Amino acid sequence: MILEVALIDVPAGSEQAFEDGYRSVKAALGEAPGVRSMRMTHGIESPTRFVLLVEWESLEAHQAFRDSDRFAVWRSGIGPHFAGPPLVEHFADVD
Repeated sequence: MILEVALIDVPAGSEQAFEDGYRSVKAALGEAPGVRSMRMTHGIESPTRFVLLVEWESLEAHQAFRDSDRFAVWRSGIGPHFAGPPLVEHFADVD
């Protein structure tokens, strides 16, 4: 299992528009092959920051999503609200 962590900043005042966009396209990611779970969180101390957490079966499953039509749908709903490119990293569990 791989955990994708994406830090997403949006311009001040566009938080609700980002949330609405996310809700409109979250199935494109959540129902993608290889997704075990997903969660979007909203910053309390930093209200213009969102954190996306996605558990993937593998890094290859994430790459397959990025290469799919689902990714274009996903990005079309949230991308217009980005303040800049998200910081995305992947993590593996420590046994």
